[in-house]
Order: sequence, then structure tokens, then C-alpha cells
Amino acid sequence: MLVVGRKPGEYVMINGNIMVMVVKSEDGHLRLAIDAPREVTIVRGELLEGKKEREGK
Repeated sequence: MLVVGRKPGEYVMINGNIMVMVVKSEDGHLRLAIDAPREVTIVRGELLEGKKEREGK
């Protein structure tokens, strides 16, 4: 796992075609913007965790 610090307006690129940008940061909360091709599936972590719990994993 890569951990990087970013400030609002800064971003990281993944695989040359996925951009993750910090658009807001205050009081320990972040707001991210993700720009990725349509074929890339993006799912929030809590939704994945909930699905695993419902499936009994």
C-alpha cells in the first residue's frame, strides 16, 4: 500500500489514466474527485464491507 500526503488541488495518477484529486480537506474529512475511464469500477469501501458481511465472509 502506498500512503501519500496531498493538499487540496493536488492529485495522484494511477496507471496513467486514473486521477485521484483532493478537492477539499477540513477537520479530518477529505473530499476526493476521481477521474477514470468508464470501464473502471469504483466502489466505496463501506459498500464492499457491507456486501462481505451480508455474504457471511
